[in-house]
Parts: sequence; C-alpha cells; structure tokens
Amino acid sequence: MRDMLAGLAGLLMLIAPAPATAAQGAHTFTLEAIEGGPLPLAQWQGRPILVVNTASFCGFTDQYAGLQELWQRYRDRGLVVVGVPSNDFNQETGTSADIKTFCEVNFAIDFPLADKTHVRGPDSHPLFAWLREELGESAGPRWNFYKFLIDPQGEAVAAWPSQVRPDSREITQAIEALLPPS
Repeated sequence: MRDMLAGLAGLLMLIAPAPATAAQGAHTFTLEAIEGGPLPLAQWQGRPILVVNTASFCGFTDQYAGLQELWQRYRDRGLVVVGVPSNDFNQETGTSADIKTFCEVNFAIDFPLADKTHVRGPDSHPLFAWLREELGESAGPRWNFYKFLIDPQGEAVAAWPSQVRPDSREITQAIEALLPPS
C-alpha cells in the first residue's frame, strides 16, 4: 500500500502545474485585468513586454503619455506595454473603474492595464517578486513608474527607475534591440 501511495504521489507531481519560477520566465505570471478577469503574460509570448507600476496621483503620472506614445510607436512591431496601478506608495485611489476612466480621459490610454496590484512588500504580486529576484533588489520598484523590460522569451532584461522617462534613449534602444527591424 505504501508503494502504491508513493507511486500515486509521484504521478501527481508529474501532472500538477509547477509554480512559476525564474527558470520558467515571465510568461508564467498572470495579473488581474482592470476590467476583471485574467491578464496572462503568456498571451504575449514571443513579444517584448514593458511592465510599469503606475499611479494616478504622482509627480510622475505624466509618464502615462510617454507610455502611450511607446505603445503606439512600437506595438505594430510587437512591443506590449502593461500598466500596473498600485497604491503601495499611497498615490492611487478609487476603484478600478475610476483608474481606468482617469487613464482613458487624461491620457487616451489603450494599452493593457492590470487591476490595482501590490508591487512591493510581503503582499507583492509574484511577478514583481520574480523581477526583483531576476534583476536584483535595487531594480525596485522603489516608487511609481518603475519600468521593467521582458524579452520575447520571458526573461527580465532591464529595469529603470521613475526618473527615467519612457521615451528616453536608453529605454527606446533597449526596446528596439528586442524588436524585428522595421
């Protein structure tokens, strides 16, 4: 009986989904979409993804405009921009509907947005914990509008702090290096 149970346990381990690990990459993570429902990063496998923790009432909020410009400039070549609103720095209020309306009305945002998400601390979404593990604790986020670049294979390749604007040369060069030629 003990051998049969051990065999069954081994079989269950083979068919049970493994938890996301650094070796599996970013495509194993799923956020909650701002409209509700899952927002799996796997849907963009083969494309670079720029993940940005955002906030509506921050000194860097105007960077939404730059993120929208990046999205418009590079989306036809494959870039995906994903905004992840967070109140971890006490600058995001209201409901998901309020956040979505704010982004659409003030910045004409049409790139994917996640629901309000923890990006630091013990309640941090596993994606952000993984990004810190991959890029080092100094990768942040230490404030709103930290930017994380994930390559088409799902590897974390770069991070930039809030002060680095979305249209900066260092960000656009890193993105262009991951895109097919135009």
